[in-house]
Amino acid sequence: MQYLIHLKLSSSARPMTPEDGAIFIEQFIFPTLEICKKLQEEKKIAAGGPVSGAVALALIVNAESAQELDDLITSLPVWPRMETEVTPLTTFDARRQSLTARLEALKAQTGEIGASMPDGR
Repeated sequence: MQYLIHLKLSSSARPMTPEDGAIFIEQFIFPTLEICKKLQEEKKIAAGGPVSGAVALALIVNAESAQELDDLITSLPVWPRMETEVTPLTTFDARRQSLTARLEALKAQTGEIGASMPDGR
């Protein structure tokens, strides 16, 4: 299953001094980028990357379970300082299949309503 993951630096986690900024980059950002690069090579990250102009990541992640997804996200060194949003994704075929069943039910209801109206509408 695929998930859209958005990680954004928490406002309370912003480095306040140049020294804090350097430590943050060396200990959190660079290691996270390396792990993400490796996960992309392993096809765990299907797409995405750092968000331009922000301390944030937007990723499409492949995971077989919620636990696998959780393990992947929490393995990122920057994760404790981020606000994380997870959106499960479906496939285009699965959505079409779901809507096809819904469409058939609506058409059946329309036929039942038309048959019960005196003028046949």
